[in-house]
Amino acid sequence: MKALVLFSGGLDSLLAVKLMQEAGVEVEAVHFLQPFLPPEIEANHIKRLQRLMAQTGAPLRFVRLDEDYLRMLEAPKHGYGRAFNPCLDCHIYFLRKAGEMLEETGASFVVTGEVVGQRPKSQYKGAFPIIDREAGLEGLIVRPLSARLLPPTIPEEKGWISLDHCPSIQGRQRKIQMELAKKYGLQEYQSPAGGCLLTNKEYGRKVEDLLRHNGRLDLDAMRLLSAGRHFRLSPEFKAIIGKNHNENRRLFFHFFQNRRNPELYVVKTKNVPGPLALGCGRPSAADLENLAQLTARYSDLAPGKKGDVRILCGGPKHRRLELPVTGTKDPSLPDRFRIN
Repeated sequence: MKALVLFSGGLDSLLAVKLMQEAGVEVEAVHFLQPFLPPEIEANHIKRLQRLMAQTGAPLRFVRLDEDYLRMLEAPKHGYGRAFNPCLDCHIYFLRKAGEMLEETGASFVVTGEVVGQRPKSQYKGAFPIIDREAGLEGLIVRPLSARLLPPTIPEEKGWISLDHCPSIQGRQRKIQMELAKKYGLQEYQSPAGGCLLTNKEYGRKVEDLLRHNGRLDLDAMRLLSAGRHFRLSPEFKAIIGKNHNENRRLFFHFFQNRRNPELYVVKTKNVPGPLALGCGRPSAADLENLAQLTARYSDLAPGKKGDVRILCGGPKHRRLELPVTGTKDPSLPDRFRIN
């Protein structure tokens, strides 16, 4: 008998793998990669998850989500949490995808590390039947960490598995999980919560701004949301200003890859150290002036001193501009445009 385990990277899903292995079930784990993770962050994320799963000996496959996932994020049936996190719809989406993989992987049912009462939006008894039904997996989702608190599943009723050795964990306490981690010799694991970018309120505000002004979410724009300071200069134009060398490189690389796009602008102070800024959209003359002044605001241009900002425009002709700026450290300038 084989099970497909949804692996989030947290301790609970690691324990779900071990509990099923103790039940004599062959296990394969799957992790769904959010499509807006920057490449370098995704690479480190994958390495960490592989290291964690190696403790169980179970194979781990990665499935990269695509535009279809973004369409779900734009209009989740069950709404958002405190940030831009449609946790219930997200979980249903992952389980539906896992269900589509059962035949391919040779698995007979799906396993999760969910705990009754741990998450107010998606992990309570009343939510589980909704999740199972809308995922098309009624009776085929096993939650071994809370097994004794939930109705028996098809794998239990048919005698495929026994969950007599499984705990009855509920709520946010971690004592039992820590004891199980020790029992199974798990030396490395991640604490719960906070792993998904969509639960971050600051990131969520940026996603909301993107959706409100662009009308839809796209992968390239989403990947940029985790870099730099974000400013909305007008409904048609936004700016991203790097906070360090790595972010400046990311912004320039994005511009270089998409340099034929006439709605991209790369900005830098002339003869003065400072950050790189990326403009996105269709700016007015006032928008470009504000972008230039914002770029200078975060540079080493001394307050009151005159300087210039260079702007390279995307598109076939790569138009170049220079705009005069005055050094300032006035916090009201970025506060006027900051996305919050």
